[in-house]
Amino acid sequence: MILQSKQPNIGTTIFTIMSKLATDCGALNLSQGFPNFDCSPKLAELVTHYLKKGMNQYAPMAGIQPLREVIAQKISDLYGVNYHPDIEVTILSGASEAIYCAITAVVHQDDEVILLEPCYDSYAPAIKLSGGIPVYVTLTPEDDYRIDWAMVKSKITERTKLIILNTPHNPTGTVLSQEDLMKLADIVRDTNIFLIGDEVYEHIIFDGREHWSLLRNSVLQERSFICGSFGKTFHVTGWKIGYCLAPKALTEELRKVHQWITFSTVTPIQYALADFLREPNNYLSIPMFYQQKRDKFLDCIKDSRFTYTPAHGSFFQCVNYKNITDENDYDLAIRLTREIGVASIPVSAFYNFKNDYKTLRFCFAKDDETLEKAGERLCKL
Repeated sequence: MILQSKQPNIGTTIFTIMSKLATDCGALNLSQGFPNFDCSPKLAELVTHYLKKGMNQYAPMAGIQPLREVIAQKISDLYGVNYHPDIEVTILSGASEAIYCAITAVVHQDDEVILLEPCYDSYAPAIKLSGGIPVYVTLTPEDDYRIDWAMVKSKITERTKLIILNTPHNPTGTVLSQEDLMKLADIVRDTNIFLIGDEVYEHIIFDGREHWSLLRNSVLQERSFICGSFGKTFHVTGWKIGYCLAPKALTEELRKVHQWITFSTVTPIQYALADFLREPNNYLSIPMFYQQKRDKFLDCIKDSRFTYTPAHGSFFQCVNYKNITDENDYDLAIRLTREIGVASIPVSAFYNFKNDYKTLRFCFAKDDETLEKAGERLCKL
């Protein structure tokens, strides 16, 4: 029997490779993006409460009403934009599912989708599985990963169906500005181009910066799927629970896909999050919490030979190692994991053609002891 692969060029993700190597070597895992500390005890208690209360059967396909309502209220309070909880808010099994469903909902055979690389590795495979064609705009560290909107505009064709943006950005730690939204709006106004806003690091933003969600611009909001993650915000990545905000017509198509993938998302956790979100400080405190983590990590590597620009958002810090070695980033990431016991992600993994800018990504969502040990080892290079 011969199985023809639908993804013949796809292997194991770099995150799985590096995390496994870290485990095998007993290394400090600053590669894959997950915290090594627990969530709020209060949130854990709420989950236990609803487990014991018997909230253990299928949730509604769109998510439980209390959680959809509190998300809609949160967005209204923060950004002054209103989404109807019944027809414009959907709970999904992680932001990755939300993004996959949004891509599948709008991309048809031979449609083009613009990606700003470096970008998260799940985007392109999802596009190709729907018969779409990824079209890349390459951002580089020499330009501080700034978006060249003229270049983006030059990539638009009559087949362009979708543009995917990520802010705060993984892996670079950059964030979109209000000016960026205005330039994007000028490009897509009066077109049939849809947008996906991968905004899973919405609350992990630093130095007093604002989160400029696509929903804050009316031209963008009317054509956008905004994908968020409770896993990233509340240190519970293993729960795989996220949400999507979109206008009614877009939400209808997204839910048509969602119902055939997971149908519904874990019930007791939805009830727990609905309660937890009613206290705004539970998410408004997140920026300072992670800013302190970023600053701690940077302080720990300040005497190293790495060069860097402090991340503006996300819980990742990119560093350049040109002063240390000429190795390609993949080989160096493997060697550092084995030899000094610190795992990272080579940023070339986020580029279509594996562009090597001598840059590694470290996750600083770790306890201080881990960051201190990693910094001590990295400073010896």
